[in-house]
Amino acid sequence: MTEPAEVAGSQDAARAVAEDAAVFVISVAAELAGMHAQTLRQYDRLGLVSPGRTAGGGRRYSPRDVALLREVQRLSQEDGVNLAGIKRIIDLESRVEALQARVHELLEELEMSETRRMAAEAAVPAGYRRDLVPQRRPSSALVVWRPRTDR
Repeated sequence: MTEPAEVAGSQDAARAVAEDAAVFVISVAAELAGMHAQTLRQYDRLGLVSPGRTAGGGRRYSPRDVALLREVQRLSQEDGVNLAGIKRIIDLESRVEALQARVHELLEELEMSETRRMAAEAAVPAGYRRDLVPQRRPSSALVVWRPRTDR
């Protein structure tokens, strides 16, 4: 069995690596997650945790994979969730993260669009602003404007 100081050192090493970098062999990942290597193989077969692969087919786990393994273990042991339920939870959490990322992207696009609109509006001379009518929808119509000469 590994000494607690060695495990803590391994965990520090895991944090120093990029979250998605597939660097840990199965024995190290199993030790970091507090599981048996055979359990990791079973979780891979079930699609709970899908590690990266080497050219030869060997599994390589990332720090994110190790954190997910710990979460699987917690859900199973502490909350009593079966493996099918855990897989569903993981899938739903992944979808939520993807949707949150998309919302963030859309909010950034909206903010940039609003900034451009305000800059364009500020560039219009003040005397002409009362004559301008904003369009609500993009249009391909050609509008010709001629100043009135009857003034």
